[in-house]
Amino acid sequence: MTPTSAPLSERAAEPVLEVRDLVKHYPLTGGGLIRRRTGAVRAVDGVSFRLGAGETLGVVGESGCGKSTLARLLVSLERPTAGQIRYRGEDITRLSGRALKAVRRNIQMVFQDPYTSLNPRMTVGDIVGEPYEIHPEVAPRGDRRRRVRELLEVVGLDPGHLNRYPHQFSGGQRQRIGIARGLALRPEIIVADEPVSALDVSVQAQVVNLLAGLQRRFGLAYVFIAHDLSVVRHISDRIGVMYLGRTVETGTDTQIYDHPTHPYTQALLSAVPVPDPAARDRRARILLSGDVPSPADPPSGCRFRTRCWKARERCAVEVPALAVPEAFRDGRTPARHPSACHFAEERRVVPAEGAA
Repeated sequence: MTPTSAPLSERAAEPVLEVRDLVKHYPLTGGGLIRRRTGAVRAVDGVSFRLGAGETLGVVGESGCGKSTLARLLVSLERPTAGQIRYRGEDITRLSGRALKAVRRNIQMVFQDPYTSLNPRMTVGDIVGEPYEIHPEVAPRGDRRRRVRELLEVVGLDPGHLNRYPHQFSGGQRQRIGIARGLALRPEIIVADEPVSALDVSVQAQVVNLLAGLQRRFGLAYVFIAHDLSVVRHISDRIGVMYLGRTVETGTDTQIYDHPTHPYTQALLSAVPVPDPAARDRRARILLSGDVPSPADPPSGCRFRTRCWKARERCAVEVPALAVPEAFRDGRTPARHPSACHFAEERRVVPAEGAA
């Protein structure tokens, strides 16, 4: 998602968060007593995007494509190898100490596992109120208990349960506790790293609807990371598809779901469950051959070429740019959105709504 080509929501002309050519490589070492670097795992390898105020950017892809690493970089849990993360125009990758602590107030995270992300030895009141211990300027000590009760009520939990422990709640309730903790400092941005993947389907809908309601109420901007494309479409304004550390296609939900142009996006969409049996029977599944390459030794050129049915010699020697395909640049078609493929071609994979 390049800073120049990524479409922006009409609600926000200026981004609150801008990522430029973000890279995270983990070194690989080998040898005997003297450890030498033998390579690197390219977890994130040149990702760029912009996030406007009150906007939701969905990030989807297979396990191991770098989504969670991207989330940790955005909240400064890890330092990037290269690139920039600009919050309100300031590169936060260069900050440390008090300056970084101040920025972290405005960029919070909701973790994937609603149980291991909560301290089992702390009560819910202590967990949700812990951010006030780290940032005491946000809430006076005498007012913290009231604020914790308000947060629990906002996320749909009984404020009277603040003295209970995490194991006394269900998975969906524990995730609501994690969301309340993320809201405590009234951030502008929440990075949600697969927040519903560990929940039942019915509970997933409740949590996603809760996040959407909180966004409208507090004007939050989300980076919503998931592998379930139907969930991402429900909540996202724009979507970025990642493969092996890079973004391969980006656009609005309609552009990505109804007019995909990258073969990998098309393959992902063909695996989305379709509730209509008639439409499901007529849909052609796209089955990819081979395994996902190792991020320690990615293929040359296009990283998807080893599994792509369109791959040609050019794909092995030339890295495709994430840009609007030439075939769609002069038209007004919804297929006119960035796609990192030399042979991008529109293909409807998910049946249109209402198709019999």
